[in-house]
Amino acid sequence: MMQGEPILKISNLSKRFGGLVAVDDLTFNVREHEVMGIIGPNGSGKSTTLNLISGALRASDGMIVLEGQDLTVLPPHKIARAGVARTFQLVRILPKLSVIENVIAGAAFASKPRWGGEAELFASALLERLELGDKKHLGVDSLTYIDQKRLELARALASEPEILLLDEWLAGLNPSELQIGIELISRLRNEGRTIILVEHVMDAIRSLCDRCVVMNSGKKIAEGTPAEVLSDPEVVRAYLGDG
Repeated sequence: MMQGEPILKISNLSKRFGGLVAVDDLTFNVREHEVMGIIGPNGSGKSTTLNLISGALRASDGMIVLEGQDLTVLPPHKIARAGVARTFQLVRILPKLSVIENVIAGAAFASKPRWGGEAELFASALLERLELGDKKHLGVDSLTYIDQKRLELARALASEPEILLLDEWLAGLNPSELQIGIELISRLRNEGRTIILVEHVMDAIRSLCDRCVVMNSGKKIAEGTPAEVLSDPEVVRAYLGDG
């Protein structure tokens, strides 16, 4: 899939919690149809960056611009309508709704919301694509862990986002589930979706990402292809120490 022009521009982004600087003057662009990885040691600011893009946190400084629209000043529901959808490190699904009702809830937050029968048909088709079609009327408590993750992904996709944020979506999967998960994200990539992937699974980073930003202590320390950044001495030092 050919990558297009930059669709998301992050400029001099910072987030401070009192004296702690969680994200420090971060700048990078994401192009249309690109899978961008954000990697780094624990506590480096990766999830905080996704929280800033999705509006869960308000930036202390800097700008986040999606297709010319400044997201920095918008509340989360308006950022969702502008075209940003996400998953979380710990699965967040609506426990009192059925599988299909969870996805219909996502469709209500699209830039062109779907309701009623149209939303139900759309949600059913999405669940079929993610291999949950036979479970659409079940309660979410009957799902396996990977199926809960699939459901959260389906709900994010139901809003038809311009950019999809996956925050350690592969975490907690066993080896066979991990392979299923990587193949699923690969299918999304082949559909031409624009994705930011925060991930610790290096096999996924190598096979899925076009480029990576590497963070350490809130700062960007490298940017490039997975092969380039993973061989960068500063990146190796950040992960393994000076020894």
